Amino acid sequence: MELRHLRYFVAVAESGSLSRAAEKLFIAQPPLSLQIRHFEEELGVALFIRHPKGVRLTLAGQALLPEARYLLERAGRIGNVARQSRENRPVSLSMGFVPSSSHTVLPILIRKLRAKYPGLELELREMISEEQISAIADGRIDVGIARSGSKHPRVLASLQMSDPFCLAMPASVDTAPEGAVDLRNYSDQAFVGFSRSHGPAYFDQSIHLCSQAGFSPRIRYEASNVRGVLDLVSAGLGIALVPASTVQLGVKGLAWRRLTQKPYGVLSVLRRKGDTQPAVQTLETVVEKIFKDLRHKVDAKLASASRARSRRGEAAGLE
Repeated sequence: MELRHLRYFVAVAESGSLSRAAEKLFIAQPPLSLQIRHFEEELGVALFIRHPKGVRLTLAGQALLPEARYLLERAGRIGNVARQSRENRPVSLSMGFVPSSSHTVLPILIRKLRAKYPGLELELREMISEEQISAIADGRIDVGIARSGSKHPRVLASLQMSDPFCLAMPASVDTAPEGAVDLRNYSDQAFVGFSRSHGPAYFDQSIHLCSQAGFSPRIRYEASNVRGVLDLVSAGLGIALVPASTVQLGVKGLAWRRLTQKPYGVLSVLRRKGDTQPAVQTLETVVEKIFKDLRHKVDAKLASASRARSRRGEAAGLE
């Protein structure tokens, strides 16, 4: 097997046509068709189904495509790795991130990376956690800031910060005593939820928590990201289950309460196993400090809000 076979295969798969792929590759169609057939013979499987309007992938071709892209991406990095080694600096870094991290992690992280590597080309893509895992495995991105670990054999969750779900509600309706609250006491409330298509991890976790508490949430409104959810809660349209770190977003008119249910939740750094790029190693060092500081700030804000509720309750008792 040669790299050119992989390049030809990917070009045909992405073009859906031998003629269009040949134009893209600047070669004639008959030699390209012959190389694809030789590649199929070498593998012992058909990769394409030919039809009058072009070609489409077989099941074997569909399985091979992400692997071929991954191998080509890694091969394409050889020049960059050599240059990085010679100049002792990274050239580029591509990163996926969940929307909620754009307020809590990315600003500090980007400033630190650019201060360390002024010429670093950063490519940022907003992606849900599952998409990040696939993109890292396929070589489309180098690293991710996600809200899950990884079971993929090529993807590692190298850092994790506990970020459990808590209850966000309008401050005007937060009348429970100080401390954690039992989610069961809010079973009759209207909920603001995450759109399943845009935030499957958030959606599934929220439903799971409510199910554990013995009820199905009455979701009246939905938003595609955590900021949108909090804005709807602030408008008095319901309550929501959100990661504790959202207290850092500064949405006014809200109260955050920890749950007695001890809900699970994490922020993670995902990367390919064995990736020793200097920029990735620097990112992990920076994010480790960011996670530590963020955890302290979140705990302090939640504790401060709890003390404020307690003082309000004492003042009301003296009236």
